[in-house]
Order: sequence, then structure tokens, then C-alpha cells
Amino acid sequence: MDQAQGAIDAARAAGAEQYATTEFAAATSSLQSAHDAAATGDYRLALNHALSSHQRAQNAARGTADSKAAMRAGVERTLAELDIFIAEAEARLATAQRARVAQRLLAEPVKALATIRADVQEARAAVDSGEYISAEQGLAGMRARVDAVLAAIADAATPQSARRRR
Repeated sequence: MDQAQGAIDAARAAGAEQYATTEFAAATSSLQSAHDAAATGDYRLALNHALSSHQRAQNAARGTADSKAAMRAGVERTLAELDIFIAEAEARLATAQRARVAQRLLAEPVKALATIRADVQEARAAVDSGEYISAEQGLAGMRARVDAVLAAIADAATPQSARRRR
């Protein structure tokens, strides 16, 4: 049971509670069953549960590594895509400013773009610290926000007479 507890502790340290929840829960449940069986004097059953717990904890630790790698790759891919869209929004904003679009029409897109940049930077910091779940949550819906900024810039850059015709 000590080896099973050690494997569970190692899996917990690797982050299995967040990244391999099912397998980790099964490992802890098996260890509890081993303790229960030992308390009733059924040492064979206790050994079987302890071995199962140990194996499941090791599987959880391996699954954690795989999940973290996959999540990191997904978050980094999302960040790269967002960088492209943010650069496009910045270019369109610069074009609109050079075309002397009224600052009051561009104020909201400028503010929204600054907020997006800050949120993306927070997600990058989370990735750097290994917090892939929070990074992924922070990036949720970000593409739609960038699209809204692009639409607002396009709307602001549309001449007044064209807006009235719609």
C-alpha cells in the first residue's frame, strides 16, 4: 500500500488530478478499497486493490504527460493563429488611421484590441508557467473577439454615405 500511495503522490505532483482525472480517481479509490479490505482482514483482496491502485496511478502519471503535451501544442497553435489575426487587425487599424477615419469611430476597436493583446499575453504567461488549462480557458472565444474588432474597424472605415445606404 505504501508503493501505491507513493505512485499516487507522484501522479498528483505531475498534475494527474487535473489532466488525468478519471485514472487518478480510480487509483485513489482502489487505494481506499485496499485500506478497507486490510481493515477487515482480507489481505489478499487488499493486495489486489493496492496493486491496481499502483498501476492506475502510474497510468495517470503517463496520461498526464500525454495530456499536457497535447494541450500545450493546441494552445501554442491557437496563440500562433491569434498572432496572425491580431497583426491583421493592427494593420487594418493603422490603415484606417492613415485614411483619417475619425478617432471616435476607432476608439472602441482600439480599446478592444488592447484588451485582446493583454489577454493573449496572460495566456502566454500561463503557458510559460505550465498552466495549460487556464491558458486554454483564457483563449476561449478569443477568435470571435478579434473578428468583432476587425468588423468594427471595417465599419468605422466605411464612408458615411455608404453606411446610410444599408
